[in-house]
Formats: sequence, structure tokens, C-alpha cells
Amino acid sequence: MSGNRRKAFLVSAALLGGAVLLTACQDSGAATDTGARGGASTAPSPSAPAGGKQADGKGSAAPGKPSAGTAGSGADTGSGGRKPVGQSCGAGDIAWSARSESQAGGYILITAKAKPGITCYLPPALPTVAFGSDGTQAGPAEQAAGKQIQLSGNTAAYAGVNPKTTKGNGGKELDSIIVAVGDSDPDPVSLQVGTITVDHPVVTHWRTRPEDAVPAR
Repeated sequence: MSGNRRKAFLVSAALLGGAVLLTACQDSGAATDTGARGGASTAPSPSAPAGGKQADGKGSAAPGKPSAGTAGSGADTGSGGRKPVGQSCGAGDIAWSARSESQAGGYILITAKAKPGITCYLPPALPTVAFGSDGTQAGPAEQAAGKQIQLSGNTAAYAGVNPKTTKGNGGKELDSIIVAVGDSDPDPVSLQVGTITVDHPVVTHWRTRPEDAVPAR
């Protein structure tokens, strides 16, 4: 990730994470309203500051229209032209969910589906996942290269996040993750995941089957 892109994402992630933590503090007396404490399913839609999107995509592109600035650049045809490779996904094009899984010692499974009327492509790069108000970012869980995945209709893509790869009791307690399609995605979303301990987190590439997105420990 280039220095400028990384700095921009971490600033956005830090702002979004700070808003999530502030909301959590304000709502500490009404935990039953979140529906995500203790580990769970489809994430609710916390408010996001300028530069971020809610998990339900409010404020993003309308169904059937791609997010601005996500057009695919095309592939070189070898004769000086470029062959279209399809629309690249932005966070606003996707219906997101995240849930805690117990397999392999416990991890977070992120699911991405295109919103109705949208067809787009997830790049082979790692999804960008950050934690907390300081924007702690997940590193790669594997060395193998990823593959481009087309999202349309009911097709889903999956990525696995291991929030703690260290031994012992170190780490920080959090209840949400901040996700973007890649390091250049300007609109990360916040997903509630229940209470987790974060210490040197890692994330897999996008996969077409959830069982292939289990991160190694």
C-alpha cells in the first residue's frame, strides 16, 4: 500500500472507528438494541462520519448504479488497446455482513454480496480490514495471490479475519471492524462483530466458498 493511500485509509478508519466507539459508549445502557453483542450475524448499520458509509450502504450509489470512481481500467489487449474487464466493486456497491466463527480457534467471517441490480468485480488484492479508533490494520494471512471475483445476484465472496495471532492475554477489546474493498476504497464500512480481542490481526483473500476463508492460526 502506498504511503499516501495507507495514510488516507487509516485516517478514515480512525475517524470511523472513533464514531463507533463513541456510539458504543452512549448506548452502553441499552446493549440489547445492538443485536450483535455476543457474536453474531448480519451487522447493524452504525453511523459513519464524512468519508465513510454505513453497513447498509445508505448514502451510497443507488441500486443498479455503480459507486462513483470504481470503473475497471481494462486489460491490455497487446495491440495498444484495452479490453474492458468490468466494473470494480466499491464498498457502496456491496451488502456486507460479518459473524464470529468458532472453527480454527475462532475467527470473523466477512461476507460480501452485490446490491440488487449491480454487477461488479472484487480485485485479487486483500480486503482492507482495520480495528478500533487507531486504525490497527490486518496483515496478510497467506502468501498466495488472490483471484478476481465477480459479484452479482446471489453470488457471495468471503474473507476470514483472525483478530489475534499472538499468544498470551495481550491485545485490546473491541466490538467492530472497519472494512474496505482495497486500500484505494474511499468509503470503508463499520461492521459489528461482538466483543473480540485484537492483537496482530490477519485477513485472507476473497474466496468463493466460506470454508476456504478460514485463516490459519
